[in-house]
Amino acid sequence: MLSIEEIKLLIEKLEKVKKEDLQKLIDSNLKILKDIALAVDANNDQVINRLDKTPEWFQRDLELKKEKPIVDEALRRQIQTKIFQFARSNVYNSLEIGPGNGMFSMDFRAWKTQMFLDVLPQVEKPIRKMFPNQHQKYLVFYRTKNTECSNIPQSSCNFVFSWDTFPFFTQNHIQQYLHDIKRVLIDGGYCMIQYADCHYDIDLQNAKRGYWNYNTKTEMERMITEEGYKVIEMNQFCPGANFAIFQKPGKQNPVVYRKLEITLD
Repeated sequence: MLSIEEIKLLIEKLEKVKKEDLQKLIDSNLKILKDIALAVDANNDQVINRLDKTPEWFQRDLELKKEKPIVDEALRRQIQTKIFQFARSNVYNSLEIGPGNGMFSMDFRAWKTQMFLDVLPQVEKPIRKMFPNQHQKYLVFYRTKNTECSNIPQSSCNFVFSWDTFPFFTQNHIQQYLHDIKRVLIDGGYCMIQYADCHYDIDLQNAKRGYWNYNTKTEMERMITEEGYKVIEMNQFCPGANFAIFQKPGKQNPVVYRKLEITLD
């Protein structure tokens, strides 16, 4: 039996391959699939209950990742190289959404102030311990509920980063975050965000078991552009490590990102 994630993926694929001679057949099957997907989303309590993960769930997930990190050193260096491409100005601040165990938190020291947003207040203490005493005044921590960024000053950042966070969000929550981030960014500011792409088996399996939520590259690009951003790059370091880099319109940001191909030894 097809899962809801597989049904949605099939809907997207059928919508892309429409041909005149197959139009009637495709439209008929699309309607059936969309009706099924709608019914499952509306009536399957198990699916609905897993969409919104609690702070307690995120805390357990962090504890598991302390014992068994999901990002190896090679992938970490690839992500770090991308981050450093935006670290060309100490005039503005950076914002990391969902810093978790602080895997990348030390990589934002080039920014004027490093801001962190998380649903768990307990992430602050261990991340602060990574930094020397003289750097503590440049660290600011904010707590969020769901997708709220209202406590972060307007136009305060030229770079927003998130890894191992957005794959857990529903598409509705992602869209809300993208909308809220726009207020935080300066004109011309950039975002780099990991997302789930269920066109790939590892992402689809994570979604089917309820660990991640369903998303695809097509849907992610749609949400980004609908919020008025310019898509700069949508790529993948390896299976399960998809990322989008996009920019808020404007020219205030002194940093200009250029796509860089990374080759590891």
